[in-house]
Amino acid sequence: MVARVLVVDDDLTVREVLTSYLRARGHAVVETDNGLEAIKAVREDRADLVVLDVMLPGLDGREVCRRLRSMSDIPIIMLTALGHETDRVHGLELGADDYVGKPFSPRELTLRVDSLLRRTHRDGAAPTLLCDGDLVVDGARRVATRGGEDLALTTREFELLSFLLAHPGTAFTREDLLRQVWGWTVGDQSTVTVHVRRLREKIEPDPRRPISLVTVWGVGYRWETAAEATA
Repeated sequence: MVARVLVVDDDLTVREVLTSYLRARGHAVVETDNGLEAIKAVREDRADLVVLDVMLPGLDGREVCRRLRSMSDIPIIMLTALGHETDRVHGLELGADDYVGKPFSPRELTLRVDSLLRRTHRDGAAPTLLCDGDLVVDGARRVATRGGEDLALTTREFELLSFLLAHPGTAFTREDLLRQVWGWTVGDQSTVTVHVRRLREKIEPDPRRPISLVTVWGVGYRWETAAEATA
């Protein structure tokens, strides 16, 4: 789909390269070199997805991500020159949907943008309603509720919950989930671990003792329905 992509990076060369690739894919691009302008652009509904550098002057990318996530579920891809796993994990815990290290391939990043946009909008997809006890996931409206209360899920959290809920009782490895939910054949599997942890915090009565999104030791994760959990 054609979308408005907000590129936030203080490196002019990075912005120019990304803008060129994204426009070649048909996207409209909004550029800025600072976090406050990025927040303003999202607040004014001028973007469908954000590509956000971590190392911004002034308000850094992590704080921008935190503020964006508090006000919107807009998809966020973070860029960083920091290569440690802890840095990637921290970005994901703040609510980023994807994390790409510098230096990066502009073509790969553009493909990740397209993949995330497809999963977010799903033009023409058949409406899907998934239920498990008081948990309801409405794929047509892209809304998830528990006990009638809306769950504040990011794009990836919603996709992960929808996929698992649609395949109850099946154990998936982290590699399986990267392929099925993220659309990646290669990627950092800690991405899945972080999203599972964040999702548990929003759907489980006690995230430390999950009863729905359970760990299958030595394999990965499985969704257990409310009926199975109480059997």
